[in-house]
Amino acid sequence: MRGIILAGGAGSRLLPVTTVSSKQLLPVYDKPMIYYPLSVLMLAGIREILVISNPEHLESYRLLLGDGGQLGMDVSYAAQDRPRGLADALRVGREFIGDEQVALILGDNIFYGHALTEILGRERARLDGCTLFGYQVSDPERYGVATVDGAGRITSLEEKPARPRSNLAVTGLYFYDNEAADLAAGLKPSARGELEITDLNRIFVERDRARLIDLGRGSAWFDTGTHDSLMDAGLFVQILAKRQGIRLACVEEVAFRMGFIDAGQLAVLGKAFAASSASGYGTYLQDLAARA
Repeated sequence: MRGIILAGGAGSRLLPVTTVSSKQLLPVYDKPMIYYPLSVLMLAGIREILVISNPEHLESYRLLLGDGGQLGMDVSYAAQDRPRGLADALRVGREFIGDEQVALILGDNIFYGHALTEILGRERARLDGCTLFGYQVSDPERYGVATVDGAGRITSLEEKPARPRSNLAVTGLYFYDNEAADLAAGLKPSARGELEITDLNRIFVERDRARLIDLGRGSAWFDTGTHDSLMDAGLFVQILAKRQGIRLACVEEVAFRMGFIDAGQLAVLGKAFAASSASGYGTYLQDLAARA
């Protein structure tokens, strides 16, 4: 399976802070926003990643992530000249996907849960068609909403319904079989001229090949597209760090724990951060390496 991070868009809901910066490069407490979706793909065991963004921001992502080699990964980049809908990421990334399955994640989504790694690995192994990930919310009218049967099969999908049939919001993480890329390319653009992800997902629903996994209690999901949600996510990450010592989305730690790099490589990364920053990030990595 290969992974795509959609890090484009205008970030208009976060103006003026996105006037000169890509939204996914904004800080969420102590790390760039894109580290959070990147870490989710890594937890799913994915090592080949494509970052899609606006042409004017791609170089910033290259400076931040490089080719991924320091994390034992392969990171590449592609431009989306203007927002064309979420499903357009599969069209842009068609050559990158090749014959593989693909995980698509939105660059402003943050996930946390003690069982997240287990869930992602299990669902990757059993993928057949399309797997979405849901989260119970109190305001489902703001999101795409799904209903499911007793086996987890999706029976309906609605985009921001006035009268939601459930409170199960569809998050910005999607697992697809390889055919999804060709299906996305064949979608009819919406009235806004975009390829809508819900339209793609409905094709799998109609074929009875769409499942939804409720992330459930003990997990957290943030869509950091507004000032308030960005602040909420930052406070959540800060609390985890200060009260439990958990550095959420520390991609170097994730790479080490997933076996992408070894303790020696982790120590080298920690030393580089410790030499250039007083944030404690490098010391944290060095301590992890020393305890290994």
